[in-house]
Amino acid sequence: MKKKNLNNILILVAVILINLLATKFYLRWDLTADKRYSLSNTTKNLLRNLDDNLMIKVYLKGDFPLDFKRLQKETEQHLEELQTHTNKLHYQFINPTRKEEVLIKKGLQPSRLNTEENGVFSESIIFPWAIVSYKNKTANVPLLLNTQENQEKQLNQSIENLEFAFSKAIAAVSQKKTKTIAILKGNGELEDLYLFDFLSSLKDKYNLAPFVLPKEADNPQKDLEDLKAYDLVIIAKPTQAFSETQKFILDQYITNGGKSLWMIDNVIAEMDSLQQNGEALFVPRELNLTDLLFSYGIRINYNLVTDLYSSKIAIATGNRGNQTEFQQFLWHYYPLIKPEASHPISKNINRVILKYPSNIDTLKNNIHKEVLLQSSPLTKLIGLPNIVKLSSIADKVSPEKYNTKPQITGVLLKGEFTSAYQHRTKSFKTNFLAKSSPNKMIVISDGDIVTNQIHDGKPTRMDVDKWTGQYFGNKTFLLNAVDYLLDDTGLIELRGKTLDIKMLNKEKVFNEKNFWQFINIVLPLLLLGIFGIGYIYYLKRKYT
Repeated sequence: MKKKNLNNILILVAVILINLLATKFYLRWDLTADKRYSLSNTTKNLLRNLDDNLMIKVYLKGDFPLDFKRLQKETEQHLEELQTHTNKLHYQFINPTRKEEVLIKKGLQPSRLNTEENGVFSESIIFPWAIVSYKNKTANVPLLLNTQENQEKQLNQSIENLEFAFSKAIAAVSQKKTKTIAILKGNGELEDLYLFDFLSSLKDKYNLAPFVLPKEADNPQKDLEDLKAYDLVIIAKPTQAFSETQKFILDQYITNGGKSLWMIDNVIAEMDSLQQNGEALFVPRELNLTDLLFSYGIRINYNLVTDLYSSKIAIATGNRGNQTEFQQFLWHYYPLIKPEASHPISKNINRVILKYPSNIDTLKNNIHKEVLLQSSPLTKLIGLPNIVKLSSIADKVSPEKYNTKPQITGVLLKGEFTSAYQHRTKSFKTNFLAKSSPNKMIVISDGDIVTNQIHDGKPTRMDVDKWTGQYFGNKTFLLNAVDYLLDDTGLIELRGKTLDIKMLNKEKVFNEKNFWQFINIVLPLLLLGIFGIGYIYYLKRKYT
């Protein structure tokens, strides 16, 4: 009896010890094949560095389609996983009903959804957003990606993007701005009014400043030292040729580890003159950059890339009263480029619109090249100079003429860059570096990729065309490009996360619904009834 009591006491002590240990140590195992519930080290480090409470408000509560309950559930599970790594993170789900106007003023745009359930189509409006608040900072988190995929793929891509979306917002509100970006001036680059939307988005995370690079500097060594203080230089559509002094400063900036984002127009082609005169002569633009870029392993050619997959332009076709009437026409000089789906910069974003781009040749050297943007197989190259007529929009298109292979229009370069002045006369005396340490740059053969339009004298969103209302991926692509070039934490790599999400065949589900309902509901009841009747019959036979 005493031995039995002792065993009971030992069991009780063991249970208490296990419970005490469980309150101190919390373990979770992710047994999914794609590790969808495992956080990256980047996200864990962000959470460890929180020194104050972080609040997340999620506007995914209420009556909305069944498909989007999956997004709600995945979001909640991700936030639960974040909480396991810090006690400073708190969240709540909020019903956005009667808060619509307030949310829109905060920049949270609603999404209009067309759903099908049981063969019935319905439309609903939801606010798939979250707001992250930390100390005196806030950041909006889009939970539903604005892609041109069908709704089911859009949902799956959004679920894949959850860790990146939340981690990016947490980094934005919790980390100090340490990286600096120079917006290059001095060679007829785009005015800030046309860069407003892009720069406004960058300034939330980075320190920005214009940097004038004189053509013939009085003290070029000082200009070089000043430029080296910046982590990244953005060259946005220069229209005037670079001097040898300017090129040498840029070259030594790169060999000293400076990152660069080049958006270059090698063609003089403006839509305004074309619309005014009905035709325009498109000619090469000489920027004197060919030798510099050639030394890094690429060449931007003097031609035009046209594509049957293109955007529309609005053309005035008449008047109705005092109002000018516009019609939309496909313009093959504005290719709609599908970004490279496997790269973190360009994964899961809308097509990017380019305006009069040229193609890029990649040259064999020690630099690693990754294509980010390229035209479709239905491409045609046009040499320069060339007269382009607006009336060509009415010409019948012959697809067989658009048979050039896909052409590169955006490329990432990584490696040790060799100076273009290694065996040339230097423009001024400096501590010359012939080769850089591992470095990165991105080159795009279109300067207008970054521009926002102007309406009533004010800049508009760069990802929406004010005439057609079409959405583009330009802004997301360029912001990701900057993040990739300056990212030393691995945050941008989270965009490459891929989940193995199985998609239902909705048509098959609808057609076979009755069969599977019978299998899952009626058949078990029938089998149970048959078993019960048989068992009763067996008992009667046995005991009668």
